[in-house]
Amino acid sequence: MIPLATLYYLLCYAWQRLPAPAVLQATEATPFHRPLELLTQMLLHATRTLLRRGLPLGFQTQEAELRELRGRIELAPSLGRGLLPQGRAVCTYEELSANLPLHQLLAGTIGALATHRAVPVALRRELSQLRRRFPAQVVPLVPTAAIFPVLRRQRPAAEAAFLLHLCELIYETALPAPTENGRSRFFDFRRDERLMARLFEQAVRNFYRREQRQYRVFVETIAWQATASQAQDIALLPTMLTDTTLENAQRKIILDTKYYAAALRPRYDQPRLIAPHLYQLYAYLQNLRPTPGQQLEGILLYPAGHGPAATDVRYSLGGHPVRIVTLDLHQPWPGIAADLLALVR
Repeated sequence: MIPLATLYYLLCYAWQRLPAPAVLQATEATPFHRPLELLTQMLLHATRTLLRRGLPLGFQTQEAELRELRGRIELAPSLGRGLLPQGRAVCTYEELSANLPLHQLLAGTIGALATHRAVPVALRRELSQLRRRFPAQVVPLVPTAAIFPVLRRQRPAAEAAFLLHLCELIYETALPAPTENGRSRFFDFRRDERLMARLFEQAVRNFYRREQRQYRVFVETIAWQATASQAQDIALLPTMLTDTTLENAQRKIILDTKYYAAALRPRYDQPRLIAPHLYQLYAYLQNLRPTPGQQLEGILLYPAGHGPAATDVRYSLGGHPVRIVTLDLHQPWPGIAADLLALVR
């Protein structure tokens, strides 16, 4: 299982956030045993930073009975309540406030963690103290599955997006679900292969975006080099979308991440590469058309430990260099970073 220190770096890169020295120091001073403790420490640090700078304000729609006209008069409720003869009216107006949905979600998540039995007592105490630092106008919002897609559609800025990712992962893995009558739940999301595969892919792609300047890094849709008698039949072909493409004038590298325990599987008592992964990469390489003078290459990258699970093999497939390699995630992060950079040199 991935060490929590490595998991922290993967989360930071996946969510496009530089690792914070304060969180690293806290991890070293009090080694965490479960991902929830790590996520809680990350949330504490990010929220403290936000509160220290001051919560951003935004316009919120308010409706109230007022003696002085403000914004737009709501005639129907004003007439229905007989307010106009009293010199009053129901008005709808915009007001700058810190009571924004993200801040409400933060306050609600922190409040829920402050009473969570899976969180160590020392962290719960810190959470309670931090919750009291929120302005009184911020009304805590109980996290639910519905709130996260709504906030994502608002395209939050980098810092807000990071906090949203944190709250969502905490909600999905640790907070009570409405159907569970408020009972706490917790699972180590490192065992969730689908979730970890997504995090690993995003972390590797964003690592290359941030840590090197030799290549342009992007996700690429590859068009099939195919023809059909009926034009609409082409639309039936599956979409080919790379995990990560690295490109410069001389090289174009298709890097596919696969979150599997090993790059090899036993077949007829012999270790073999995982066929669908190799077929997929081969299809990408055969359908891409590099620019003149550009070498097209492929890499299959697996997270794995050192020793027997380690793999590093090279081929030429269809005239293109292909490498299948494992990345040791149990080594300290500087070694992981060095290995990733060496992979594309």
